[in-house]
Amino acid sequence: MKKMILLLVGIAFMGYTMNSQATLRISGQVSDDSGPLAGVSVSVKGTNTVVITDTAGWYVISASPEATLIFAFLGMKTQQIAVNGRTTINVVMQPYEILLDEVVVVGYGIQRKSVISIDRPVMEYQAEYRNMSADAVYVVGGVNYDDLDKEEYGAPAENKFISPLREPLSTFSADVDVASYANIRRYIHRGQIPPSEAVRTEELINYFTWHYPPPKDAYPVSVTTEAGACPWNAAHRLVRIGIRAREIDADRLPASNLVFLIDVSGSMDGPTRLGLVKASLKLLVNNLRAKDRVAIVVYAGSAGEVLPSTPGNDRPKIREALDNLSAGGSTAGGAGIKLAYKIARQNFIKNGNNRIILCTDGDFNVGVASEEELGKLIEEERRSGVFLTVLGYGMGNYKDRKMQTLAQKGNGNHAYIDNLQEANKTLVEQFGSTVYAVAKDVKLQVEFNPAKVQAYRLIGYETRLLNPEDFNDDTKDAGEMGAGHTVTALYEVVPAGVESDFVGRIDALKYQSNDTPPPALSSSPEMLTVKVRYKEPDKDTSKKIEQPLIDEGSGASSDDFRFTAAVALFGHLLRHSDYVRNASYRDVIELAGAGLGDDPSGYRHEFVQLVKTVEGMTK
Repeated sequence: MKKMILLLVGIAFMGYTMNSQATLRISGQVSDDSGPLAGVSVSVKGTNTVVITDTAGWYVISASPEATLIFAFLGMKTQQIAVNGRTTINVVMQPYEILLDEVVVVGYGIQRKSVISIDRPVMEYQAEYRNMSADAVYVVGGVNYDDLDKEEYGAPAENKFISPLREPLSTFSADVDVASYANIRRYIHRGQIPPSEAVRTEELINYFTWHYPPPKDAYPVSVTTEAGACPWNAAHRLVRIGIRAREIDADRLPASNLVFLIDVSGSMDGPTRLGLVKASLKLLVNNLRAKDRVAIVVYAGSAGEVLPSTPGNDRPKIREALDNLSAGGSTAGGAGIKLAYKIARQNFIKNGNNRIILCTDGDFNVGVASEEELGKLIEEERRSGVFLTVLGYGMGNYKDRKMQTLAQKGNGNHAYIDNLQEANKTLVEQFGSTVYAVAKDVKLQVEFNPAKVQAYRLIGYETRLLNPEDFNDDTKDAGEMGAGHTVTALYEVVPAGVESDFVGRIDALKYQSNDTPPPALSSSPEMLTVKVRYKEPDKDTSKKIEQPLIDEGSGASSDDFRFTAAVALFGHLLRHSDYVRNASYRDVIELAGAGLGDDPSGYRHEFVQLVKTVEGMTK
C-alpha cells in the first residue's frame, strides 16, 4: 500500500512537472485610454521570443505557464505580467510620469544638483529640461545626456534644385542602410529632438516595407515609378522610384560563413552596449542551420579569435562563447577588422554568403582609427568577396560617421540597434535582406526631360552621390541589395512653366542657348527615365535596366506614396530644410494617417506616435 501511495505521488509530481513545462499559446489585446495600440513589443522575459501587436492591438505568443510577459511601447510604462497559466492576457498601457529628485554629486567637492531621472520617454521631458538650472544634470535611462555631444555625425549639405538643361543626369548609389531611423527614434524615446545632422532622410524612408512588384524573369531587381502632388509645395510634383530585390525562401538561402566581429572595449560596457550585442546575436544564432558556420573575433586593446568557425546548429557552444565576453580596455578596431577578414577568407564558401557582422559603437582609438584609414582598409579587404554588415550600439559616444564609412566602403549595410525589438527586425525578420546579397554595386541614374522638367532635387542620398560617368564604370563601388530588400528614392520636381522661388536664374550663355530644350526632346511625353545598374554578387560586370515615367498629372496616389511623402516631410522638418515652408508635424501626422494601409508589424503606427511625441516637444 505504501509503495502504491509513493507511486501515485510520483506520478502526480511528474504530471505537475510536465504541465509546468508545457507551452501555452497566449493571446490578447493591448490598448491605452484612446483605443488599441499597434506596434507594442511583447516579449517573454529571459528569452529571445518577441512579437509585435498588429493594427488592432492583438498579439499571439508562446510561453510557459510560469513565464512573465513584458509589454513595452513608446511613451508608456513598461509592464511585466506573470502568465500564471492564463491563455488570454489583455493589457492597458499607462503613460510615464516625471520624477524629480535631489541628489549629491561629487566633483571637486560636494554640491546639490537637480536631477531628472527618467526610465522611458514622455513629451514633457524637453520642457522640464529647459526649465532646470544651468548646473542641472539630465539623466535618462542611466545615461548622462551631457555626454551626447561626444557623438559624431556627418553633416552634408542638402541637395539643391538643378536644371536639367545644365545637368540632365542625376546619379547615386543605392542605399539600404536604416541606421538613422532607429537612431533618431532613440533620441525621441529619451525625450530629445535629434540633432539635424543625425537625420538622413533616405534612411528614414528605407526603414519601412514598400509593396513594389517582384522582379520578372531572371532579373534580380525590379523598378517601379510613381508621380503625384508634392505635399509641401502644391505647384511641384513628387516622384517616387522603387527598387525591389528578388525574394529567396529562408530554407533555400545558400550556406553562410559568418564572422561575428565584436567590440569589447571599455566603451562597450553596459546593458545597452555589449549586453544588447549578446542578446541580438543569440537571436540570429537561433535561426542558423547545420550548413552555416560562425566564428567570433573580439577586439579591445588587441584582437583575438574566441570561437573558431563552428557549425551553426552547435548553438550551445556559440551561446557560451557570447556569454563569456566582457568589456574593458582600449579599441583596436583596425586589428579586429583585419583578423575577421582573414578568418572569413580561411572559411570561404564558394557561392555562399560570406559576411562579417561588426558590432560596435565605432569609437576606435588604437592603431587604424581615422575614417580615411578605416575606409582604405575596408576597400582593400572587400576584394576578397566578403561582405560587411555594421550594427551600431550604445549612446553618448556613438560614432555614426565612422559606421557609415565602414558600411559604404565594405559592400555592406548599416543598422542601429537600440533595443531587442530592432535586433529581431534586423537579424530575424529581415535576415535574408540583411545578410545575403542578391545584387551588388547597385547604381541609379535618372535622366530628366527638360521639356517637362524645369528643375529637380534628389531628396537625401547626399553621401551617396556619384558622377554621371561613374554609372558605366564597373570599378566604382556602390550599394548592395539583400534578398527581398527595397530601395526608395524621391525627387521633388518643378514642372516646366511653373513659377518657383527655388529655381535660380543665370545669365544667358554666350556660346549656347540655355532657354530652349533641344528640339529632339520637346515632343516626348516622358518626364524622366530611370536606369539601374547592378552586378551579381560573384560577378564583376554590370547589367542595366531602364524604365521611363510619363506623369499624367492626375489620379489618386497610393498608400505607400502618401506614407513615403509623410516620412520625407518628417525628415525635412527635423533637418530644418530650406525647401519646406509652412509645413508642420501635424501635416506629417495627417499625411501618414492617410497612408497607413496594411501595417501588420505596426511600424507605420509607431512612426505616427514618434511624430506626435516630437510635435508635443516642440509646442
